[in-house]
Amino acid sequence: MKKIQSVALIGLGAIGAAYGSKLHTLLDSDFTVVASKDRINRYTANGLDVDNTMFHFNYKTPETNADPVDLVIFAVKNDQLEQALTDMKYYIGPDTIILSLLNGISSEEEIYNRKLNNHILYSMCVGIDAVRRDNRIRFSSIGKICFGEKDRSLSKDVLAAKDLFERAGIPYEIPEDIWHTIWAKFMFNVGINQVSAVLRAPYKYFQEVPSLHEWMEQAMYEVVAISQKVGVNLTEADVHSYRPILMKLSPDGQTSMLQDIVEERKTEVEYFAGKVCELGRKYGIPTPINDQLYQLILIIEDMASIK
Repeated sequence: MKKIQSVALIGLGAIGAAYGSKLHTLLDSDFTVVASKDRINRYTANGLDVDNTMFHFNYKTPETNADPVDLVIFAVKNDQLEQALTDMKYYIGPDTIILSLLNGISSEEEIYNRKLNNHILYSMCVGIDAVRRDNRIRFSSIGKICFGEKDRSLSKDVLAAKDLFERAGIPYEIPEDIWHTIWAKFMFNVGINQVSAVLRAPYKYFQEVPSLHEWMEQAMYEVVAISQKVGVNLTEADVHSYRPILMKLSPDGQTSMLQDIVEERKTEVEYFAGKVCELGRKYGIPTPINDQLYQLILIIEDMASIK
């Protein structure tokens, strides 16, 4: 079996730092974080405090010539993926396995279209409630990484990633149908990320306010309806399956989109409601809740730009 002995990661936000800390502990200098010179200067000045442990990762700039690694992980935002693909050019060889932890349903296709290689595993993370504030990353649950081949095969790449996560102590799951799993996570993000952003609501309100939870699920059911048209076939059971996951998250935790709103950063609304509305128009599925959320979040972004 192929063994992953070197890993490069780009995107050192809450999720990247949380999983990166596990990989650094296992691989030490064979785990590389690729970042701009300015970011590296900030990271090295203070280190990164991940769950009360200080980490000083092995940093390299995209311009630094390097040999391809066994595994590349993308943990950036969707609108940063194109640049990240360019930045990782030295690290991806013909045999490098690629994992994308981006939200949404489009990143693997974008990576594939760049024709980097044929070792792209479909992947996502779920159940992690990590929050980053400056150089501090905190989480009560590290969740798990779900991954697999779209054709459902248990390939050498899948087995190699499984072995790595076991050695690093990273919880994982290899679903029978990873594409269905990714769509289910997309459905959940469409609901909870966007509603939390509009209402500035941490997880405790979803856990305790039935009307808020109902609004979230209304947005999710629009994804279910679209999935029936594209052949993914999400069901009511998929909607309900996220309830126990939600109840286990830290009550004070925040979705990534709420963190973006609080920090007045651009959100990923184009990849959530924007994508739902686009597919709704394509397949003739009404999406009134996502239409509403899309407009509200764009307005919030515009308001934040006024100083």
